[in-house]
Amino acid sequence: MTRNPTGPEQGPDGADFADADRGFLGALSPAVIRAADGRVVWDGEAYGFLAGPCPGTVHPSLWRQGQLCARQGLYEVTEGVYQVRGLDLSNMTLVEGERGVLVIDPLLSAECAAAALALYREHRGDRPVTGLLYTHSHVDHFGGARGVLPESEEEGVPVLAPAHFLEHAVSENVYAGTAMSRRSTFMYGDQLPTGPEGAVGTGLGLTTSTGTITLVPPTVDITRTGQREAVDGIRMVFQLTPGAEAPAEMNLLLPDRRALCVAENATHTLHNVITLRGAVVRDARAWARYLDEAVEMFDGAYDVAFASHHWPTWGRENVREFLSQQRDLYAYLHDQTLRLLNQGLTGPEIAEELRLPPALERAWHGRGYYGSLSHNVKGVYQRYLGWFDGNAAHLWEHPPAQLARRYVEVAGGPEQALAKARAYVAAGDLRFAATLLNHLVFADPEDAGARGVLAEVYDRLGQGAENGPWRNFYLTAAHELRHGVSPVGHRIAEDLGSPVVQALTTTMLLDTLAIRIDGPRAWDEDLTIDLALTDEQCRHRLTLRNGALTHRAVPLGHHARSAAGLTLFLTRPRLLGVLARKGLDGSPADDGGGADYTDDGVEYEGDPALLGRLFACVTDPDPSFPVITP
Repeated sequence: MTRNPTGPEQGPDGADFADADRGFLGALSPAVIRAADGRVVWDGEAYGFLAGPCPGTVHPSLWRQGQLCARQGLYEVTEGVYQVRGLDLSNMTLVEGERGVLVIDPLLSAECAAAALALYREHRGDRPVTGLLYTHSHVDHFGGARGVLPESEEEGVPVLAPAHFLEHAVSENVYAGTAMSRRSTFMYGDQLPTGPEGAVGTGLGLTTSTGTITLVPPTVDITRTGQREAVDGIRMVFQLTPGAEAPAEMNLLLPDRRALCVAENATHTLHNVITLRGAVVRDARAWARYLDEAVEMFDGAYDVAFASHHWPTWGRENVREFLSQQRDLYAYLHDQTLRLLNQGLTGPEIAEELRLPPALERAWHGRGYYGSLSHNVKGVYQRYLGWFDGNAAHLWEHPPAQLARRYVEVAGGPEQALAKARAYVAAGDLRFAATLLNHLVFADPEDAGARGVLAEVYDRLGQGAENGPWRNFYLTAAHELRHGVSPVGHRIAEDLGSPVVQALTTTMLLDTLAIRIDGPRAWDEDLTIDLALTDEQCRHRLTLRNGALTHRAVPLGHHARSAAGLTLFLTRPRLLGVLARKGLDGSPADDGGGADYTDDGVEYEGDPALLGRLFACVTDPDPSFPVITP
């Protein structure tokens, strides 16, 4: 879907629709992007149904947001600044320089990024990529890097990112990547059919693409607010915003274009303080302060503000009001949660009581399309007080399946519990019906009756949700209750051959190995392995003892106090090959012999069987673990 000439924009809320269409130059037609093997990784055509009237199965406000997010194509933001929107969850921005173009946030997958760049070149000429910039450390803003900057064209091209970008990209997408990917299936609804009964968007965009995730490591770190850089004649002034929407993030001003990029710190929705897929809790207090700083720091220097999602805001006063309301949104959410928790309310209690001031409730960009007031309040509570609400009854509860069996017993058994759950459904109390039915399913996952009624309840809860991820969570839960678990699309953390994993430092790579050690299986192991990396002039000592794999790095010529049981002499690429052959790419782990890595040209001293013993303790994560059943 590219344009929508009829609909809500004819009413009093038409400003957003006019802004979303402003500067339109052309669309990708059809809006379908394929991988090299022919697999569809993005299908914008599937969302054409959003051009019609809102059905009863979708919240009208979320339908409106879906119509806005479904706009697709190349748009001129201001002279020399262009955005490709609607070809992935995020936007790709292109700034024209003296020789070529600076790409800001190259989408989530290489295939979509390449298609976006091709669309730009179709309308603006075949300009080379002379710079790459990541506004922050979320994968939908760097994963398409190789689609715009292949290795053959990388030399001499600066890649800018906020300080600590790489370590936070790793911690979010690799260390906890398997669990996050599994939960993302629910958050983005990528297993749901598109349509009024299924996926209508996430509120931040339509959905995530399913192409190849890549990463080109940064070459230029932005380390302070006020730092100035120039790429291909494009001047930039930066504002660091760590701990706001991402742990490593930055806004930037293009002074010669009078354009302000606010990354993902201010979009046309209430964002997430804590995401439903899982992440480190964000600092709403700092978030508000950064936006306040941006209002003053850049005031008078811009005529337009654009972000990594949604559509721009034009006009100095409009931008100032937009940023000020976004600031007040996060400040109010933070401060009122703290006020109420200091009166003794718990996270769920605060979430029920707190409401926004009328002016913020009326602002479309303050609506909970992606984040929600309810789960953000709980995120603020979690940041300050953690998971425990102080009630001793919640300190040592049974795990879900055991607790569920006891609840069902208290209710009088499965038949009585199911009958009571149906009564709550009939009374319209879907929230408690879901709680009671969930206990039934966890007490007996094979109870078809309970699964069926719970799926129906999830359908109704999803259809009534204004929040895109809430809708997707409920409808995906219903889908899995009926059809089982579908394979997860993105599996960054499991694939050692992934460009993201290959971009890790050696220390980060060894961290990923450490978190895969089966502790109990390794209790009785006591071994030391040295990795002498000749191309990095560094020696990494790995120690497996008491079920924990620890490691430290020293210069290659450093004399160790004790000799390792095995020393490998190799380059980093050889190390990647050795690790991949030993099970970290999902292939069978070594059988304990450990000597076959020498046919890769790796020299060694000591007992080669130690490597096999190490890898015998490595486990593979489960990308399809159950979520809505035990």
